[in-house]
Amino acid sequence: MNRPRTTLLVTLTGRDRPGVTSRLFGVLARYPLTVVDIEQVVIRGRLVLGVLTSCDAPPDLTAIYHGVTGLATDLGLEAEITTGSAEPASAAPRGQLHVTVLGNPLRPEGVAAVAGRIAASGANIDRITRLASDPVTCIELDVSGAEPAQLRDALARVAADRGVDVAVQRGGLYRRAMRLIVMDVDSTLIQDEVIDVLAARAGCAAEVAKVTEATMRGDLDFAASLRERVALLAGLDTSVVDSVRAGLRLTPGARTLIRTLKRLGYKCGIVSGGFTAVIEPLATELGIDYVAANTLEVADGKLTGRVLDPVLDRDGKAEALRGFARAAGVPLSQTVAVGDGANDLGMIAAAGLGVAFNAKPVVQDAAEVALNVPYLDTVLYLLGISREAVQAADQAED
Repeated sequence: MNRPRTTLLVTLTGRDRPGVTSRLFGVLARYPLTVVDIEQVVIRGRLVLGVLTSCDAPPDLTAIYHGVTGLATDLGLEAEITTGSAEPASAAPRGQLHVTVLGNPLRPEGVAAVAGRIAASGANIDRITRLASDPVTCIELDVSGAEPAQLRDALARVAADRGVDVAVQRGGLYRRAMRLIVMDVDSTLIQDEVIDVLAARAGCAAEVAKVTEATMRGDLDFAASLRERVALLAGLDTSVVDSVRAGLRLTPGARTLIRTLKRLGYKCGIVSGGFTAVIEPLATELGIDYVAANTLEVADGKLTGRVLDPVLDRDGKAEALRGFARAAGVPLSQTVAVGDGANDLGMIAAAGLGVAFNAKPVVQDAAEVALNVPYLDTVLYLLGISREAVQAADQAED
């Protein structure tokens, strides 16, 4: 029968300075201790350093206490030492989850509500890490002891009530395995709805915008509504399409997202209910690997008012995701789909991680994660990539 091991938790707090960690371990090295865990956080120059150790035989607590407190006094820090016991592990460890919390701004009541709901579920927050502080604040909580689906549902209600975005994902290697990201274009990769911009040039903006809005809510069949809207563009010169393409406005953070993902070896794809004449040049400019969109029929340099079959609708977007995954040699479980409208629901459901980005309510309800901040690169935080890491990589290439 294995006996419990004695544990010793040493915590130093105070103003940070070089050499604290090395000097603390120099003291602990004098005793027959085994390092179990280490946590260090520095916030605005204030250090919290915790070291959990264990040993088979009772340690010389008096000597350790004098050594650690003497070091703390020398460094101008405060020291705390607590002892306990650790039973030998007999049961499988509880599942680990990543809970990502974003706010613009992130307020204390939002964090309190998330933490309270996690505690109410019987789970524990093992670690908290900041991933970004500007222009949005993002923290990540490592949580153990929770059932993913139940916690996701509970935190979705907190997110709606408190005005924060919350994502719950499985921990471990699962998130690190993501290798392909596929995005919608209109109102996701770019700020515009291309067909609405074309309609404004054709003098039928109000009529087309009304149909577009109903379609994105899921009230109308996408293929039929697209044909109805494109018919109103008949006679528009293709030079207008070129002009619209030149004036597209990328969503803030889009370039950063794609640049960072490509740097990390991801494949990127875009799927759009819009048009190849607009989408393909944009994809080339951004270095996107895969493209699927609809094709406008042109005759004598003008739009005929027809879109060529097959129309890329909800099912077509999901199939495009599958095709991109096959081309990349990536299973669907390692894909991320990002979209905002009802015609994105198919690919969001098919992907390993479905993200609703500033989406219609029907999409937010269906997706695993809903982001409601205006920065597309916040998708990086869902992958555990911090803003500081992105900035450091950018500076290294300058």
